[in-house]
Amino acid sequence: MPPFNLTSLTPATFILAGIPGMEKSHIWISIPFCSMYLGALLGNGVVLFVIRTERSLHQPMYLFLSMLAVADLMLSTTTVPKMLALFWFNAGEISFGACLTQMFFLHFSFSAESVILLAMAFDRFVAICYPLRYMALLTQSAIVKTGVVALLRSFCIIFPCIFLLKRLPYCGHNVIPHTYCEHMGIARLACADISVNILYGLAVPFAAVVVDVVLIAASYVLILLALFRLPSRTARHKAFNTCGSHVSVVLLFYIPAFFTVLTHRFGQEIPHHVHILLANLYVLFPPLLNPVVYGVRTQEIKKKVVKVFICPKSLLLQE
Repeated sequence: MPPFNLTSLTPATFILAGIPGMEKSHIWISIPFCSMYLGALLGNGVVLFVIRTERSLHQPMYLFLSMLAVADLMLSTTTVPKMLALFWFNAGEISFGACLTQMFFLHFSFSAESVILLAMAFDRFVAICYPLRYMALLTQSAIVKTGVVALLRSFCIIFPCIFLLKRLPYCGHNVIPHTYCEHMGIARLACADISVNILYGLAVPFAAVVVDVVLIAASYVLILLALFRLPSRTARHKAFNTCGSHVSVVLLFYIPAFFTVLTHRFGQEIPHHVHILLANLYVLFPPLLNPVVYGVRTQEIKKKVVKVFICPKSLLLQE
């Protein structure tokens, strides 16, 4: 029997089918999706611009916030432009290499954002529990190292997925019932055993993110205990306000992500189009709402946005 050529069974292109059962509504669905994407670009762009131009915001908390904005932009820009092209022009074709690239940067940005949220929780923990050591611990060097760790950990976790997918034969199956390429969506097209993909795709990234969540939760338990010991009501209110912004962002990020992952793996009774809609909102909601949450709840960001964009001349004269 001749050897089985797996390479010949790798499709040159995949076809993204969109949202199954809702193809006729793609145009209408694209309107809120496009609006949310443009809002995410604007909001995160404003945050990055304000932090970049305002020297008073060159502090660890805001530098981590700028990292979060970059991760949000990567998360949405990796998927939404192709999604809109699919909705508007029926341009669902994507090459095998481009599909793997999209898959990599989608999961990479999610993992990196999880590390950044952990770093932001540590920043608040040090600021509230050890304020005298804050500047000594969170130096520029420490912030740069945190960014490098976020990149390296995400790369090491997600990069093996590329090889796990490239080794599989697809036997001509090339239609992905989704609006973008993600690891298990591609693996399920294979005509071979994908138990390694399932095990790795669920266990390794999920375990890493769960560790982040546990550490974030532990940080906030310690922060709450420290807050209740603060003698000044004003200081307590300010700390609650700052931490509240971060907790809101953490919930916006992890709840849709965990719900999407768990329903995708175990929610067989949930209609497939609901899975896809939830997965789409997961790449749109956090990038859209994160800058809004920080802009509304963080006084420093709000004041600087007003200063830079709304009435720069009048505030300059006052100064």
